Parts: sequence; C-alpha cells; structure tokens
Amino acid sequence: MEYALAPDGARIAWSSTGPDTGVGAGSPVVLIAGQGVSSRSWSPLLPTLGTRHRVITFDTRGVGDSEPGADERFTTAALAEDVVAVLDAAGIDRAHVYGHSMGGRVAQWFAINHPDRLGALVLGATSGGDHRGLTRTSDVAQLMARGDALSMGPLFFTDAFIASHPELVAAMFVRPSSVHTRRLLFGASTGHDAWDHLPGITAPTLVLHGDADEVTPPGNGERLADHIPNAAFGELPGLRHGYFLESDWATDAVLRFFAAHPLAA
Repeated sequence: MEYALAPDGARIAWSSTGPDTGVGAGSPVVLIAGQGVSSRSWSPLLPTLGTRHRVITFDTRGVGDSEPGADERFTTAALAEDVVAVLDAAGIDRAHVYGHSMGGRVAQWFAINHPDRLGALVLGATSGGDHRGLTRTSDVAQLMARGDALSMGPLFFTDAFIASHPELVAAMFVRPSSVHTRRLLFGASTGHDAWDHLPGITAPTLVLHGDADEVTPPGNGERLADHIPNAAFGELPGLRHGYFLESDWATDAVLRFFAAHPLAA
C-alpha cells in the first residue's frame, strides 16, 4: 500500500497490480469503488484485469486506509481531485477509468474536469444524479440503511451467487469507515448532479447496468448513455447492483472496450 497526498493534505491509500509497460498491454486503469466500500471490493477482478493492464485501486478518503481529511472535500467533484492525486503519485499521466456506483459519479467529474488525464471511461451501475435521475424505493433505502450483508446482499447479487460465494458477499459489506464518514459519503452521492455537464465528456464511454438493479434503477444507465456523446450502453439481464463481481461477460466487455481505445490514440 502506498499513499498519495490529496489537495487538503489527506493521505489516500492506493496500490498497483499488473505489468507497467506503458502503451497497450500494461496501460494503466484506475478503478473507483462505490460508496463507503474499500478498494478490496475490486479484488476478484484484479487477476483478470492485471493480465493486460497496470491496475490502480485506492480507498476513498475516510474509507479503509485513507485519511478523511476536511469535511468539505466530500463532494463527488472534490473526490475526483483525489483520483488526480493518486495518478500523480503513481507517475501516470493518462489512464482508463472504471467507476462503479458512487465511484461512477466521481468518474464523471474526473472525465468532465480532467479530459487530458483520461483514456476510455466505463460507468457501472451509476447515475448522473438523483435530482433528475430515477431513485430507489423507500423499501430499498431502508435495507441499505441497515448496511449488513443479509439486507444488502440480495440488492447486489443473485440468489445463486450469494449461495456460492458467501465469503465474498460478506466481505463486500464490511464497513471500513466511521459513522461520520459514511454520512459525508452519503451526502456526496445524493448531492451529485452532473447531468448538464455530461454532454461535454469527450472520452469514449461505456455504460453498464444490471436490468434488475434496485439500488440504482437501470433507467439511469440508459439516461447516462443518452447524455454522453457516442456512449455505448450494455445491459446485463437478471443482474443487480453488484454485477461487476458476478458477470465475466461484463469484465470481458470492459477489457474489449479498453483495447478498442488504446491510450496512444
């Protein structure tokens, strides 16, 4: 684990997996995790992604091994500046970015404000903002407020996946942050509104969404793709909010998308 220095001085924990050979195989990919989830949530994907890319993961400020820093830095736009700090610390000028859920909201601002640092963009199970997006039901919100694996697991994964991967599902919902940080992250996510800026994204973009996602209803993915010029949209039948851990097809689609848009271009 290494540390990047964020704009307010907070230390952001990051790590690197896979070959670093510059362009093509080994080109860098940054993974941005969802709300309050540590970078370890990406661990099952690293062996596959790491065969072709240098993969950078990091803990969102206040989560896991990253320091929380100033409360006012808990906005999705400010969190995107932490991504820049991680790239700088890793010595990376430009990278592909894959953001899931709230991480996708952060990735949108990274794409909007730092197009020169971005190759291709993948947005998974996310939204341009709740204010003009499709929101979850009150019943789902209550389950999420509990935050335990028993309540959250069925919102993220199919019953078959939960039965066959109990340890992975349990690890997904460990809360490596304080109550105060979780409240700040919740406010950052619900306060996100990038809809008016999405048409300015110039990076090649792939939007992925499970069609059974109740946490971020799938219509949000379609709206995202409609708002971002030339974005591709992929829907995953029967999958829920945690599709990225359950679907080999989704990971293959991401790898194909990055390969189709090499950083040299």
